[in-house]
Amino acid sequence: MNKTILKLEGLNKKYSGNVDNLHIIRDLNLEVKEGEFISILGKSGSGKSTLLNLIGMLDKPDSGKIFIDGEEVELLDDKKLDLVKNKKLGFVFQFHYLLPEFTALENVMLPGLVNNYKEKEIIKKRAMELLAEVGMDHRITHKPMELSGGEKQRVAIARALMNSPTILLMDEPTGNLDEETSEMIHKLLRKINVEKKQTIIVVTHSKELANLSHKKLYLKKGVLEVEENNLS
Repeated sequence: MNKTILKLEGLNKKYSGNVDNLHIIRDLNLEVKEGEFISILGKSGSGKSTLLNLIGMLDKPDSGKIFIDGEEVELLDDKKLDLVKNKKLGFVFQFHYLLPEFTALENVMLPGLVNNYKEKEIIKKRAMELLAEVGMDHRITHKPMELSGGEKQRVAIARALMNSPTILLMDEPTGNLDEETSEMIHKLLRKINVEKKQTIIVVTHSKELANLSHKKLYLKKGVLEVEENNLS
């Protein structure tokens, strides 16, 4: 049985509004097993991105506990927290956030070079392999301005996989892409999940992408409702 690599216990998050506090996440509980592909759906403003930011330690809950690979996040010191973020979490957002002055290869190498600059050649080789896996090995010397939207997002996915993260977190990864390009990215994510046993948690409005996941989690009034997908 696959081990639990993410556990949320009694998570709460509020934001101050003009009139009332907005209770975005309410006593939320969730367990994610190694190798699962999870999609999080809900109306705009339902708190999907807030939940992803809490999981990714980009924001802090008002109460509740987050465990990543068995470690309670709140108990980690800053150094260990940075290590978990860099080594165990990979991020892909709606906008690619590639550095414009760097090539595709250099952008993918960046996470690996943090604290590991002496292993530059090993990191370069891995970055080349990842770019090949996402079908971008013919564009390694191109800078972001020379790439299409879909190509930029494939480079961003390769970069997120650079440190072999425990969990790949994605926020609307195809939100800015056309239908044909989105379908290509969807298939790529499914392939990464199946072949690499990569755990993926994706926030999306796309029913097509959600249908490729093992579980659809609907966020309604701060609470998750789970729907299992029967994948072949």
